[in-house]
Amino acid sequence: MDYNFDQVIDRRSSDSVKWGYFAQDVLPMWVADMDFAAPPPITAALAERVQQGVFGYGLESKTLKQALVDRMAQLYRWEIRPEEIVLLPGLVCGLNVVTRAIGAPGDGVLTYTPVYGPFLTAPVNQGRTLQSAPLRTVHQGCRIRYELDMAGLAAACTPETRLFMLCNPHNPVGRSFTGAELNEIAAFCAERNLVICSDEIHCDLLLGTTQHLPIASLDPEIAQRTITLMAPSKSFNIPGLGASFAIIQNPTLRRQVEVSMAGIVPHINLFGMVAATTAYTACAEWLAALQHYLTANRDFAVRFIEQELPAIGTTFPESTYLLWLDLHRRATDGKVAEFLLANAKVAVNEGAWFGAGGEGFVRLNFGCPRPTLEEGLQRLRAALA
Repeated sequence: MDYNFDQVIDRRSSDSVKWGYFAQDVLPMWVADMDFAAPPPITAALAERVQQGVFGYGLESKTLKQALVDRMAQLYRWEIRPEEIVLLPGLVCGLNVVTRAIGAPGDGVLTYTPVYGPFLTAPVNQGRTLQSAPLRTVHQGCRIRYELDMAGLAAACTPETRLFMLCNPHNPVGRSFTGAELNEIAAFCAERNLVICSDEIHCDLLLGTTQHLPIASLDPEIAQRTITLMAPSKSFNIPGLGASFAIIQNPTLRRQVEVSMAGIVPHINLFGMVAATTAYTACAEWLAALQHYLTANRDFAVRFIEQELPAIGTTFPESTYLLWLDLHRRATDGKVAEFLLANAKVAVNEGAWFGAGGEGFVRLNFGCPRPTLEEGLQRLRAALA
């Protein structure tokens, strides 16, 4: 089946955070949701569920959990069981629940920066101490690549550290870490007896020939200290339906997470359950087409920047639909996103929100139709000329 990802859909009247937050003349390329319609099997399944007309309390879907078991085995040769899956209404909720479940107030939570903002706020929200180390930056012409800095990570770790939070694929720098890199992280955490919380929500948004490798799939011993967070929300563009999950193979860790959720975290809603189940059982063809389209979008955007905006540095993401742009040469006060909003009428995420190392950068979402992407890049070129 052909999918028309070039179709521009008017989202301004849909109560969209992405499209409704800024003025009408602003092109939003910030919040990490895509401007594509959800896969047809999902919209059909939701319509069928609506036709039943009764929306009472729902059970957890056994079909969904079995689909996840099958998916982990098929994609990663990772054997899990249905009872090792904990359903959650959102990944940010999951980050906070895990942070609350591990250790005690004042204990350390360690992560690399720059990184998705809730990695930085979850420890503070739960009375923990945020500890961070910078990723190593490698410049190759105007392209930027980020790599692990294990020495920096060791320097940031203390005897009070209890949890390491990993973002893989990484938001905002677009890395999919290799098996060798993940083994370094696993060995580091095993040596210091740290629990690993691995946010892998972008694991299906693979560009080019990139392959994803869950850190918990490396080895059963690593799995016993790992809590893996995944969701269909980014991959199938259904974040507003609130469905995600944790894979926790260690029963003690699983119980700690469930206790932290008790009485506070709601169940997945009926429509989220239907959409997630359909995503993982009937949307493989759509996802493959999406990956192909996003890869072409990445290549188009990076080529445009290299040719038309050579003073800007850019990542060449291996995964996600996010570009991380270095505008230090254009930044006078570090508030680059404000400048682009005022002068280009393009909304992007300010780099400082992603922690140390983000100043002077912005994150740009290229998960949109090619005409929208081109318009946004042309606006940037005109403003920065």
